[in-house]
Amino acid sequence: MIDASAIKSRFEALAPFLDERGRRLLAASEALVAGSGGITAVADATGVARSTIGRGLGELRSGQDAVAVGRVRRPGGGRKSAVEKQPGLLAALNDLVQSAIRGDPEAALLWVSKSRRHLSAALAERGFAASRELVGRLLARLGFSLQANSKTRDGANHPDRDAQFEYINARMKEFQAEGQPTISVDTKKKELVGDFKNGGRELRPKGEPEPVRVHDFVIPELGKVAPYGVYDISANSGWINLGIDHDTSAFAVESIRRWWQELGQDRYPAAKRLLITADCGGSNGARVRLWKVELQKLADQTGLTITVTHLPPGTSKWNKIEHRLFAFITQNWRGKTLVTHQVIIQLIAATKTSTGLTVQCRLDPNTYAKGIKVTDAEMAALNITRADFHGEWNYTFSPVAQTV
Repeated sequence: MIDASAIKSRFEALAPFLDERGRRLLAASEALVAGSGGITAVADATGVARSTIGRGLGELRSGQDAVAVGRVRRPGGGRKSAVEKQPGLLAALNDLVQSAIRGDPEAALLWVSKSRRHLSAALAERGFAASRELVGRLLARLGFSLQANSKTRDGANHPDRDAQFEYINARMKEFQAEGQPTISVDTKKKELVGDFKNGGRELRPKGEPEPVRVHDFVIPELGKVAPYGVYDISANSGWINLGIDHDTSAFAVESIRRWWQELGQDRYPAAKRLLITADCGGSNGARVRLWKVELQKLADQTGLTITVTHLPPGTSKWNKIEHRLFAFITQNWRGKTLVTHQVIIQLIAATKTSTGLTVQCRLDPNTYAKGIKVTDAEMAALNITRADFHGEWNYTFSPVAQTV
């Protein structure tokens, strides 16, 4: 007499540890041991189909090694895939995303900007049933992935771009070999002062995010700040002049002047020359007249011969100050509200790195007028020497002796 309860107990104890083939062979072995009527009894006790048990018996009797042939099911067994059940589904999905392709269609990886939810709905309109999860799997099969934009284009390349970078590097090595100061300068993005959202996350008690304003409207009594940075390349040291007014060339040069007075002259007591690397645009742009007039004043006041080299157009992100100073300041204050000038100063000054970067920050309460016109006579009075190679990018101011 076949003990159905014992068969059921043994099967339920072992089945969770077996794959489909293992369960099939276990049921078949129970039927084989049970003898006559075993297939029906085992099918009733385990829920395994009689045909499946019969197939298992065939495998046991023939000695077939399913593992050796690398299969659990017989060829063609199991549930049909959505692509097989819905001919044309894959082609329809590929057709839908063609309009969203970015980049070279011949590339191995294509980009899609439509969401899986929208694609699922669009397929439904064409008569196909595909969940968002299925759409995701099919997109991967087609070679697509959802991606964000990537800032990789520098804009139009100047034909002498690489040569200018080589020129800048040569000047930097020259100044550093002589122990002369070399700085990279630029204005960081202006920031609203107040309880505004700042990108990133900050550790806080669970469920207690810091409340901030919904809309980013300037608070008149607080305004904005313009952090002008001076990065001392040799010393791996940063200086931020935190302006509260317009970002003008006068403000840019005043920031360099403050760096020199507070840090530079003590760090380089024997300095005779100063090298400044700057972007081609903005308040320290190569074509800005006021920038040159103010630099001449700085040279006269300090007695330094000041050489300026500009990065080629469209390459501002290559400026050393961007990735050696500004990037770390942004990381340090992410998720923190810039509620007051003092908070901003403290956050900037707290910026440090494992490679030894230190940063100092001072508030600049001065006002800087916009729209100052520089005359041709003022330009003609500059004691400026332009380099043979792109003199519009590379030039030097020599100090003019001050008369009493």
